[in-house]
Amino acid sequence: MDTYYIKDFETKSQEIIDRINKGDVFVYPTDTIYGIGCDATNPQSVERIREIKQRFQGPFSVIAPNKEWIKNNCKTDTKINFWIKKLPGPYTFILNLKNENTVTKGVEKDMKLGIRILNHKIMEIFEKTKKPIITTSVNISTMPPLKDPKKISQFIEKNIDFIINQGLINSEPSNIIDLTQEKPNIIR
Repeated sequence: MDTYYIKDFETKSQEIIDRINKGDVFVYPTDTIYGIGCDATNPQSVERIREIKQRFQGPFSVIAPNKEWIKNNCKTDTKINFWIKKLPGPYTFILNLKNENTVTKGVEKDMKLGIRILNHKIMEIFEKTKKPIITTSVNISTMPPLKDPKKISQFIEKNIDFIINQGLINSEPSNIIDLTQEKPNIIR
């Protein structure tokens, strides 16, 4: 399979949305590092990401299309809304889900899901999909995450459908904060 590279993603937004809806697995820039993603409600696409990352168990986080999606699908209260106001940004908040059918089984764990909203122009596309998008680092599990698409491994490149290339992103992964307990727990 030849991987399709997209440099100017803003002019190709409808094509990207169509490809996500079709089930494509893709690499994209974020406000932290590059992510690998797909529609989090598509079990076949989620399984492809597991195979690519060689990570066959454990949950994934998602990019919510907007804050309203979070409030509709996650249990929120005044305390959690305080944290949600920090979005968009370099945070992954672990929240309790309201419904087990929100994402493909196994993306969540024990009805808990890591959720982000990116501080990046790519969010305009993700918001238009109205779907949660898997967000996980572009690497084989235990290897360093991808910051430069020119250095993507051949294995990953040949197993994805397209790459949105923004060049080098020199940042760190998001902070992970578990908001499912009485007190927030900073995991990373």
